Amino acid sequence: MKAVIFMLVAVFVNATFLPPARGSEKCISLREAILTSFTGNHELKGRQSQLGASQADIGIARSTLLPSLAIEEKFQRTANPTYSFMSKLNQERFTVQDFAIDSLNNPDAISDFQTMFSIEQPLFVRQASIGLDMAKKQYEIANQQYLRKKEGITLEVVKTFLMVQTSREYVDVAVKGVDDAREHVRLSELRFNNELGLYSDTLRARTALADAEQKLVSARKNHDVAKKGLGLLLGLNDPVDAGQEKVDLPLMEMDYYTGASLQREDVKAMEGQRENARKNLALATAGYLPTVGLAGSYMLNDHNVPLGSEGDSWLVAAILRWQLFDGTKREYERVKAKHQISETDQYLQGLKKAVEFKVYEAYQSVAETRKNLELARSALLMAEEGQRLVQVRYENSLSPLIDLLDAQVALDHARAVVVARENDHELVKATLSYESGTILHDLQVDSQ
Repeated sequence: MKAVIFMLVAVFVNATFLPPARGSEKCISLREAILTSFTGNHELKGRQSQLGASQADIGIARSTLLPSLAIEEKFQRTANPTYSFMSKLNQERFTVQDFAIDSLNNPDAISDFQTMFSIEQPLFVRQASIGLDMAKKQYEIANQQYLRKKEGITLEVVKTFLMVQTSREYVDVAVKGVDDAREHVRLSELRFNNELGLYSDTLRARTALADAEQKLVSARKNHDVAKKGLGLLLGLNDPVDAGQEKVDLPLMEMDYYTGASLQREDVKAMEGQRENARKNLALATAGYLPTVGLAGSYMLNDHNVPLGSEGDSWLVAAILRWQLFDGTKREYERVKAKHQISETDQYLQGLKKAVEFKVYEAYQSVAETRKNLELARSALLMAEEGQRLVQVRYENSLSPLIDLLDAQVALDHARAVVVARENDHELVKATLSYESGTILHDLQVDSQ
C-alpha cells in the first residue's frame, strides 16, 4: 500500500514540474542565431548608430572647406551724423541739400532696412584639410571597432547557444538519473516484499529518488533560463531554443591563429588611432600657417520697408589671416600631440602582446579541454559498467543498497562531467577563433 501511495506521489510531482508544451517556441540553428543577432541585438544597433554619427563627422569636417552663404536683414534708426550720411548714400537718396552744414551736423533721425547676401570661400586652410583627413580615419576606426564588437556578439551567441544545448543535455542526464532512481526503488521494494531486504533500504532508495527529481526540476529551470537568455541576446522577447546540431568549429595550426591575430579589427583600430595622433601633431603645426579666403556681399538698402531696394551695392574681398602670437597655445598643442603619439604607441605595443598571449592561452586550453573530454568519456564508461555490476550484485544479495546508491551518484556525476567537458571544449575553440579575429570566417558568416 505504501508503495502504491509513493508511486502516485511521484507521478504527481512529475506532472507538476513538467513544463507545458511550447509549440510556438522558436528553435534555430547556430548560423541563424548569429545572423539574427546581427540585425536584432540592441548593442549592435547602438554601435551602428554610433558608426553613422562618425560618418556624419566627415561631412561636418568637409563643410569648413565649402563656401558658406548667408542672408541678413538689419534695421537701424539713428540721428548719428556719420551713420545718417552713410544710410542716405546707401539708399541712393542723397541730394545737394544734404551737404548743408546744419544737415550734416544735426541730421534728422533716419531709418534704414539693410538686406545683405554674403558668401565666404576658404582657399587655403591647412587645419581644415587635416581635420577632414582625421575625420575620415576616425570613421574607419569606428567601423573597425564595430566589426570587433560584431565578433564579440558572435562569441556571446556561441556561448549562449552552447549553454542552451548543455542545459538541455543536463535535463537528459537528470531524467536518466530519475529513471535509475525509480528502478532502485522498484528493486528495494521487491526485495522487501520478498523478505530479502530491509525497509530502511526502501527509504534510502526513495530519498535518492526525491533528490534526483529535485535535480531534474533545477535542470529544467536552468534550460528555460538559458533559452530566455538566447532570445534576449538576439533582441527577441520570447525564449529561443537551440537546434540539435553540434557546434564544431574547425581547429587549425597555431600559425593560422597567430598570423590572423595581427590583423584583428581592434589592432587595426589602434593603429588608426596612432595615425590620427600623428595627424594631430600636423594639425597643431598647421596653426602656424596663414589662412586665405575670398568674401563677397550684395546689399539692398531702403528707409521704408524690409527687403526694400531703394539702393543696392556690392563688395568683394580677399582675406589673408596670419596669427602671429596666441599666448603659446600652439606650442603646448604640439607638446600634447607628441605625448599622445607616444601614448598610442605604447597602447598598440601592449595590445599586440596581449593578443599574442590570449591566442596562446586559448590554443593551450583547446588541447587541455580535448584531453579532459577524452578522460571524462572514459570515466563515464567505467562508471556505467561499475553501476551495472553493483546493481547485479545487489539483485543477487551480494552488495548492500548503499553501494548501489554510491555507484549511481558516481554515474550521475560522470554523465554531468561529460556534458560539461563537451561544452568547455567547444567554448574554448570559439574563444580561440575570437581572440585571433577569425570567428566570423570560421563560422562562415563573414560575408554577412
